Amino acid sequence: MLEWLNNENFIAVGTSVLGVIAALVMFLYDRWVPRRKLIGYRVQLDTPIGDGASSNPRLGDFDVPNMARASLVLLRIENDGARSVYQGDYTASELPGLTAEFTGRTVQAVAVTQPSGIDHLNSHFTRENGFDHRDNKVTIPRVPLEPGDHFKLLVLLSGGQVEGEVKLIGGLHEGRVHQNSSPTPDEKQRRFSLAARLVSGGLILAILGLAGIILLRDGNPIECERGELTVTGSTAFEPVVRTLAKQYENKCEGADISVEARGSEEGVAELAELARESKDEAKSVIAFSDGPMGERWNLTEKKVALSVFTLVVHKDIDLGTHGLSLREVQDIYAGKYQRWGQVVPGVAKIANLPIVLVSRGDESGTRQIFQDRVLKGWEQAPSTSLDCKPPARAGDTVTRCELGSTRAVLNKIEEQPGAIGYSELTLAKERGDKVNRVPLAGDQPDERQIELGGTRYPYKDIEYAYTYEPPRPGSLAAGFLAYLDESTSQNVIRNRGHLPCLRDADLCA
Repeated sequence: MLEWLNNENFIAVGTSVLGVIAALVMFLYDRWVPRRKLIGYRVQLDTPIGDGASSNPRLGDFDVPNMARASLVLLRIENDGARSVYQGDYTASELPGLTAEFTGRTVQAVAVTQPSGIDHLNSHFTRENGFDHRDNKVTIPRVPLEPGDHFKLLVLLSGGQVEGEVKLIGGLHEGRVHQNSSPTPDEKQRRFSLAARLVSGGLILAILGLAGIILLRDGNPIECERGELTVTGSTAFEPVVRTLAKQYENKCEGADISVEARGSEEGVAELAELARESKDEAKSVIAFSDGPMGERWNLTEKKVALSVFTLVVHKDIDLGTHGLSLREVQDIYAGKYQRWGQVVPGVAKIANLPIVLVSRGDESGTRQIFQDRVLKGWEQAPSTSLDCKPPARAGDTVTRCELGSTRAVLNKIEEQPGAIGYSELTLAKERGDKVNRVPLAGDQPDERQIELGGTRYPYKDIEYAYTYEPPRPGSLAAGFLAYLDESTSQNVIRNRGHLPCLRDADLCA
């Protein structure tokens, strides 16, 4: 979870979610928090019907006898607030609660309609309760309305201008009577106030802008540069480098990155030698190293990640949750034991199984970290085999061979009974149950526990990127090193089992 909090994409998504929540809160506030009593009204129909006053096409006789310029108005009155309106809430001093006024026209007749389910409102529309019409006005009783309740008045009028002013006059305690924003039946009623619409619109624009920035950033990183670059060095870190090089090439047209992993020391040494021969060519090379190697050649370094390594044994060798103590590992690599029964007594299956040390050459950073962090010295057992096969008859010398890459070591351990070697942790995990990873004094090889500080596991070190000198701004070397710090690259590093130094500098101190 901690790494998600540091992920800029997660922060961007979180910001977008907060924007949506804020818009929703604004809507709820606008509709509910004020808790005001509201009665709204709107004219849903205002049309001429008499004496041929209409210019609209007609079929049949709509004329109303003895009425000049007759018209029909459908007036909707509703409780569009969050609180109920009771009879005592109307502020009018006289019996009617509200008055509908039709400027310039005369009311001839009124009919009340309401939706099914609230038929009980009919009982309020009586002359005794103030329901009446006179001249240009209709008086409306104190009708109790629950939130969302409404009724309609169909008013027959004469004289005056069609679509003239229509007003609903009256007031409410702790509320108001207002005209809704939708004047015709063809328009949808607006649900937001002006403030809510402005805030919501601003938030949506901000979210879209943020999304665009992310797309542009991920789609065309600032560090995009053209040219050719060679990346060499660590075979343990090779899967990360190869993945990031391919991603960079896909995102940056004109970038050509070759990955030639030969081992940490060999890669760093080649860079130093190239710098002596041709400084211009050396500027187009980056060498990755398991552990520090640049000081002896005076190279520029960049801490990239904390890499975790593990001892690995053939699948038939089960060393339990405790694994091996550091002393036992040191004795094995000093050549003191020839058979596994000497290390793990009492297990008949492996009692006579020869120990085969599958090692890396001197150029390997994985080997050098193993010697520094675990053995506290050199691998003392001499190399005795080219094919890692133990002799038919066990002698006093343990079988030991050296291979050129981490994958070659894992392949040999997988196929050779009795074999033990070392590997970058994620590459070992990829083999599943075909090999067994070895705890050291009960501490598991687990990058998560190392990140949380819950283990003293020793077999780990920093992965460095070395260049001849600080890369020139605008060069492909500078662009690729900067790309290592991008959030997408940091995720690749973490997903491959390494802990990015950029996210937790203390781990790489």
